[in-house]
Amino acid sequence: MRVLVTGGAGFIGSHVVAALRERGHEAIVFDVREDPAADVRDPAAVGRALAGVDAVCHQAAKVGLGDGVADAADYVSHNDLGTAVLLAAMAEAGVRSLVLAGSMVVYGEGRYVCERHGVVRPGPRAVADLDAGRFEPLCPGCGADLAPGLVREDAPADPRNVYATTKLAQEHLAAAWARCTGGSAVSLRYHNVYGPGMPRDTPYAGVASFFRSALARGEAPRVFEDGRQRRDFVHVRDVAAANAVALEARTAAPGTLTAHNTGSGDPHTVGEMARALAVAYGGPEPVVTGEYRLGDVRHITADSSRLRTELGWKPEVGFSEGMTEFARAGMREG
Repeated sequence: MRVLVTGGAGFIGSHVVAALRERGHEAIVFDVREDPAADVRDPAAVGRALAGVDAVCHQAAKVGLGDGVADAADYVSHNDLGTAVLLAAMAEAGVRSLVLAGSMVVYGEGRYVCERHGVVRPGPRAVADLDAGRFEPLCPGCGADLAPGLVREDAPADPRNVYATTKLAQEHLAAAWARCTGGSAVSLRYHNVYGPGMPRDTPYAGVASFFRSALARGEAPRVFEDGRQRRDFVHVRDVAAANAVALEARTAAPGTLTAHNTGSGDPHTVGEMARALAVAYGGPEPVVTGEYRLGDVRHITADSSRLRTELGWKPEVGFSEGMTEFARAGMREG
């Protein structure tokens, strides 16, 4: 299969390219890092790149929490305009298979259960509570403590920041493309991806990159809030394998978009991750700061059983093994 990988020179994209090639596919890299003319927002460049292509793996995106709304236009331009240009070109070229790099951020907060009210969805956390160190969301009905759980793909979308909003818009655009063309689209909703080749010293990377960059500078990782926020850290090679499996399986029905959570299924707190990385690196102990970022959510962990059941994918890299490797692996600039 000949696959165009947008963002194929980036952190996740480069691993996707490697996974596809290892499985005997022809992976074509389309990325401004390799060629300034390879901008996914350029209809002519995208049209040329799609010649002879069987499927597209769309990894190109501006990622991370960003700077509030100051860079909202840049996020929308890269993520949503870029996706729209790509989809229009695919419709014109007759390419009918798409795997999209989705994200768990579309859910906002994860799944919570109140003893009295059952499953509830707390709203955004109040600044006054965050300033006071009250980080756990409470039941919107009675104010009681909540128990966090695993979020499934049928959970309502509730993006809490600009990046999350653009990732949800990408899914809606892909769904509209599928309905209009009879194409098949899969969105892999990545959880916290980490591993070799993560960008260093950039505000747009994930928390694992922040901690690893600090250790490389001889500094202690700075853990926000109280460090007890739960995440699902999934290794980049497992994510790359999920992309390859999704492209090969072609289980999505024509005219539809199917979403799959893509996580390890082994949640850990951010504090646990920071400590594991510091121990493996041999660097300073993490420091819990109590600081916070507006737009962050408290707990978000995945139920990835649909991806395992329907596509036969399963993660191969465990948390301890992955953090030990990541502590010693190289990182890329920017």
